[in-house]
Amino acid sequence: MITHIKGRLSEKSPTNVVIETNGIGYWVNISLTTFSQIPDQESIKLYTHLQIKEDSHSLYGFYTLKEREIFRLLISVSGVGTSTARTMLSSLNPEQVIDAISSNNVSIVQSVKGIGSKTAQRLIIELRDKVLKIYDIDEAFVNSNNTVREEALSALEVLGINKKSAERLVDKTIKDNLDITVEEIIKETLKNI
Repeated sequence: MITHIKGRLSEKSPTNVVIETNGIGYWVNISLTTFSQIPDQESIKLYTHLQIKEDSHSLYGFYTLKEREIFRLLISVSGVGTSTARTMLSSLNPEQVIDAISSNNVSIVQSVKGIGSKTAQRLIIELRDKVLKIYDIDEAFVNSNNTVREEALSALEVLGINKKSAERLVDKTIKDNLDITVEEIIKETLKNI
């Protein structure tokens, strides 16, 4: 298993980089999260995951160990391949993925292109306990945060706000400020409509 690669950055695009090490150029698939973190300098080090299939060997690169860890958790779920995991890490940063899974937030997971309702639910069911344990997240805090979200959504629906747009705005508001009250969420959401 190749655990990391260090060398000279010869090519860089939003989906891949080529790293030259000892005269060999390695094509490494990356997410947009990693792309945005790669500095424009010659020397680079990426943590990697090597996937070996019958017809190909693919190398995936990550700027942080945390991102690689999340990637490996995602591909451990049945129905989630490397392409879907990379798309998810391109749409959401590792912290957002952890927050969505730990708080049972199906709508955020489902907002990723290529992930439907059933896959999002399966992903959360299979990974929630692992994520809570690995990242030492207090379940009481997560549940209280989720209750605040549900109360805010319920109130906004009573006010006649479309459920889909309300979920999107509430999730954005909570993501920006985790210690927010129901009233503050509702006010902030109404401001952004």
